[in-house]
Amino acid sequence: MTKHNQKVGAWGEETAAVWLAGKGYEVSRRNVRTPYGEIDIVAHKNGVAYFIEVKTLTSSKSFFPEHQITARKLEHMLNSAAHYAAENKIDRWQIDVIAVEGKPGETPILHHFENIQ
Repeated sequence: MTKHNQKVGAWGEETAAVWLAGKGYEVSRRNVRTPYGEIDIVAHKNGVAYFIEVKTLTSSKSFFPEHQITARKLEHMLNSAAHYAAENKIDRWQIDVIAVEGKPGETPILHHFENIQ
């Protein structure tokens, strides 16, 4: 991954975390590594844990960030979330995706896809 992509990705994750906090979510962990992959954001609201994958693109002219969630990526997300939930004794959880379009210095466009499993 290039430095540019890393910068844009980190900006997208920070943008999503701030947006979630503004919506009443408590962001408790970021970039959690599991044997199955990484969870970008772990947040909580109303007794539910949310495992959130953030996808960021600088432009949606050809496709959208959420289109990057392939069947294989979804499997990794499910396994990562289940692993984290089991290790932390979490009974109520779901997987969400936040698509962020934009780049640092611009006003982003966010789309929240809930409970994608």
